[in-house]
Amino acid sequence: MSIKTPTDGKAWDFVHNLASEAEWTPGLREIFEYRDLGVKGGSKGDYVAHVVRANGKKMTDDVQHWHLHDCTFQLVYVLNGWATFEYEGQGVHTIRKGDCILQKPLIKHREIECSEDFEVLEIVAPGNFETRIVDAPATAAAAE
Repeated sequence: MSIKTPTDGKAWDFVHNLASEAEWTPGLREIFEYRDLGVKGGSKGDYVAHVVRANGKKMTDDVQHWHLHDCTFQLVYVLNGWATFEYEGQGVHTIRKGDCILQKPLIKHREIECSEDFEVLEIVAPGNFETRIVDAPATAAAAE
């Protein structure tokens, strides 16, 4: 069997991220805390994987406005709770525990609301992706 390796020649490292040693830190959003799973370092920045969970803070932030991520891959798997998002050209979707979203690269989207126990696994490429606030797309259905 032939297995492809990273195309730029960087050898990835084996990573075993222990739940018992999990560190939760602030991240992109004030209402969430983040657990880095070590994939960014292990993949030499090709991917990032983290668990994101609600931290109990009640506030709005920029990510609740229309935005996009400068990335080539973004997968979101819901571990707990629920959230409602609106996606450019796709409408409003509520994701619940066990649901998975594969976001198209550069798709405009916004969070409308989420549960207090919302928790997701998110995997993104590249590991150093940027988030940009953008104008609402013409297909936007729900009012901000």
